[in-house]
Amino acid sequence: MRRGTVRRLHQERRLRRIHARRRELRRPYSRGLASKDAAPLICAGITTYKGLKETAARPGEWIAISGVGGLGHLAIQYAKVMGLHVCAIDVDDGKLAHAKRLGADVVINAKNGDAAAAVKKETSGGAHGVLITAPSLIAFKQGVGMTRKRGTCVLVGLPPGEFPVPLFDVVANCITIRGSFVGTRKDMAEALAFAAAGKVKADLELQPLSSINKVFDRLEHGKVASRVVLEFSVG
Repeated sequence: MRRGTVRRLHQERRLRRIHARRRELRRPYSRGLASKDAAPLICAGITTYKGLKETAARPGEWIAISGVGGLGHLAIQYAKVMGLHVCAIDVDDGKLAHAKRLGADVVINAKNGDAAAAVKKETSGGAHGVLITAPSLIAFKQGVGMTRKRGTCVLVGLPPGEFPVPLFDVVANCITIRGSFVGTRKDMAEALAFAAAGKVKADLELQPLSSINKVFDRLEHGKVASRVVLEFSVG
């Protein structure tokens, strides 16, 4: 047997073990959810839900969500369930139109001028909480500018590099900047419960495991609109 074939078989067995373990972990929390619907929530759903909680925004307050693709489209749905007013920011008009359909109260294309100023205008002073899902340093910098006095800006996206922080504005306006990475089992239970109740649903496309390289190529070129779920037998 060729070395490449052996390596591929080992990888497939490892994926099957991971899949089986994740299925065991989520089983108590996801009754009523098909595996394909629960899968995107185990990562993207919990990440955005936890990030929203970290903003400490309360029902009736404004949340600005920068980047409304794979993570952001879930964040919008969770935010609406949590009773928040949503301002969605992106550079893609198609994604913004979808954000509006998902319940976003305001949508802003960051390519059309000063996004931070637009958010402050639409929210009467800035968002109480800002969630940055876009892997963009520009989005990170804009996010701090979108945050109102005593608000919290939560960073979820992971672009390489560093971004400058306007220290005077952060200090003078008592702004909190916080990172958030996935969540706890409690967060997972809550995130899946919303989905099981029909209040949150990931946009997804099903692809066979054999297409994984093509999927990665599409991801690299920004050609995946939301989430891709890979199907394979665990038997």
